[in-house]
Amino acid sequence: MREVLNTLFAGWQGGATAGLATVVRTFQSAPRPAGASMLVNADGTVAGSVSGGCVEGAVYELATQVAADGVPVLVRYGISDDDAFAVGLTCGGILDVFIEPVSRGTFALLEGVHDDVDAGRPVGVATVIEHPDASWIGRHLVVRPHGFEGDLGSDRANHAIGDDTQGLLAAGRNTTLTYGPDGERRGAGMRVFFASYAPRPRLLVFGAIDFATALARLGTFLGYRVTVCDARGVFATAARFPGVDEIVVSWPDRYLREQIAGGLIDPRTVICVLTHDPKFDVPLLAAALHGPPVAYIGAMGSRRTHLDRLERLRAVGVTDTQLARLRSPIGLDLGSRTPEETAVSIAAEIISLQWSGSNAPLHTRVDSIHHDDLVDPNPPLAPSLPSSSSSSSSNQAVDSASNQRTGLRS
Repeated sequence: MREVLNTLFAGWQGGATAGLATVVRTFQSAPRPAGASMLVNADGTVAGSVSGGCVEGAVYELATQVAADGVPVLVRYGISDDDAFAVGLTCGGILDVFIEPVSRGTFALLEGVHDDVDAGRPVGVATVIEHPDASWIGRHLVVRPHGFEGDLGSDRANHAIGDDTQGLLAAGRNTTLTYGPDGERRGAGMRVFFASYAPRPRLLVFGAIDFATALARLGTFLGYRVTVCDARGVFATAARFPGVDEIVVSWPDRYLREQIAGGLIDPRTVICVLTHDPKFDVPLLAAALHGPPVAYIGAMGSRRTHLDRLERLRAVGVTDTQLARLRSPIGLDLGSRTPEETAVSIAAEIISLQWSGSNAPLHTRVDSIHHDDLVDPNPPLAPSLPSSSSSSSSNQAVDSASNQRTGLRS
């Protein structure tokens, strides 16, 4: 919902009802991750995407219908590689999409969610997407680090889900959870999708050099909140780093220690040290390696510089276990030459570590190219696809062959 939130909120303020479609679960090579959303406004305009184009037409029609009649729908698109082209999901993946009407009446707490996201405060939304009692479906619980508000249908369910999603909120994860009808943790019958709107992860770039300029631009493009820090104010300027979130003129290790002490470094934080100057690097990397767990710590420099840096770090008390967290020389071997190419190689290593990539060319793989594929424990019944000679439209094929409606509509 994040990518369509401002548009959604504008209509909500005006008293309109929109149809909001959200990917709540994916299987196989699905084109968009859980949490991707598509909004159909009251005037028929569209924002966002749930499949990159594969089933957008079918989703548009259904979201328009849901906004009109107020009845939410949980629907499945895509069945198999053989049938995928016929039903429109040409990648062969499977998407579970929840489509709900959003208005002041259906989501009274949206304003608080919008304000939190706008201010960079962590907030999450738990939505009932499946339940034996249709009156529960589409209800929301707004979760914050120190509590929750809203009503899913019972106090037991509110407290169970409010407690269980705290860790997901801290990690910035979107996922579907299963409970008993009254929130029993060992039960089944209710499914809840939790969408986390944690602040953007941080990218700390130390060293205001030309490589840092390219990396900062790429970090912004990838969705990071980018900070550039250098002790030399003549280099750390807005003119050299347009568009970054923060420019700090300070000794790098001092700044990092202040951020750690303030609790502003979390497991999603990326730290890139590009100064390759021992008087900056050693105290900075010592602070980073002694600090809390982060997603990535990388340092620029030649292999000779790296070996010298390791000895200097050991001399100031950094252990070999801590040194194992350091990625140096920084980046993947792409044969990079320019600052922009080097930035791509650094970003590639960060992404690979985040998603446990093999770094092998995709054309050499014989298995799935997605590393987070799921096996559905409750797959839909085998569909009866229309024949190739059928005169049905592609949207009708999607609706009849690959949508699994879970008791929300007949």
